[in-house]
Amino acid sequence: MKVLVTGANGMLGQDLCPILEDAGCYVIQTDYETLDVTDNTAADNFISKTHPDLIIHCAAYTNVDKAESDIEKATLLNAKGTENMALAASKIDVPIIYISTDYVFDGTKNTPYLPDDAPNPKSIYGKTKYEGELAIKKHCKKYYIARTSWLYGIHGKNFVETMLTLAGAPSGGVTSASDELDDGNTTPDASTTLASAGAPGTTPALAGAGNPSTTQASSDTANNKTGTPSAAKEIKVVDDQTGCPTWSVDLCYGILKLLTKPYGTYHLCGADKTSWYGFAKKIFELENLDVNLTPCTTEEFPRPAKRPKYSVMENNNLLRPWQEALACYLKLRKENLE
Repeated sequence: MKVLVTGANGMLGQDLCPILEDAGCYVIQTDYETLDVTDNTAADNFISKTHPDLIIHCAAYTNVDKAESDIEKATLLNAKGTENMALAASKIDVPIIYISTDYVFDGTKNTPYLPDDAPNPKSIYGKTKYEGELAIKKHCKKYYIARTSWLYGIHGKNFVETMLTLAGAPSGGVTSASDELDDGNTTPDASTTLASAGAPGTTPALAGAGNPSTTQASSDTANNKTGTPSAAKEIKVVDDQTGCPTWSVDLCYGILKLLTKPYGTYHLCGADKTSWYGFAKKIFELENLDVNLTPCTTEEFPRPAKRPKYSVMENNNLLRPWQEALACYLKLRKENLE
């Protein structure tokens, strides 16, 4: 099977492409330089010329907070760019997989969101991603919409690496993509975190399909340049937002599973749920790090974009529990450091 992947240089794309190749696929890797999804003619010509058997559309604008003031660009990439890909896929009658986000929901529910629940996005990022979903449904008969959430992986800055850095753990060699164009993943982990002491700094955490998390963090030992973990370091993390952490590698295998399913909308996120505080607590527990972790509220750490308070999604066992995935990620991370 010939598979075209947009956003191949992002967090998700860098994991997805080799996994597809291992599965026997011939992969056409594209980024914004080789395929401008916002240019309808260019996208149509590229798809018609390469004629893939499947398109996996990962590229997106994923800076959740910046999108609030950069509406035009976010709309161009997430809505118009997706529509262009949908039109191109439909023209040659091939399936398309669109990576979407939990941000299409408003977060007011108190039970897991189902794939057919009505979206009601509250942020520009969520609105433009939902517009992308509508474009896929409008133009394509053969489509999969795959919503994911709280994404992390070795190929992009993310919540896990931010927490480990604040705790003084060795760097995992994480690389990052643009803070505006996620070249591999469209779903932000969009986390909001706060480590106490000093003026908070802003560190964009990018998802490469998507994990544009905006993570704000500072610590009482931020000026410690030795990299030595400090006992009892205080780190405050938001505890009133609940969701499903997702490892980018698990998302990749979930995407492969979709190909055995009927066309439609699916949730590809870690099973079970937690808060950002609970997520951080599990990270430190698995890494045996001595950290003074303290919960805080979203109101204590306001951001431009509104985050869904509850974005837990029912994944119908398509992905394993997030705790298991996190343990595997941390184990592989440690092996890479040795």
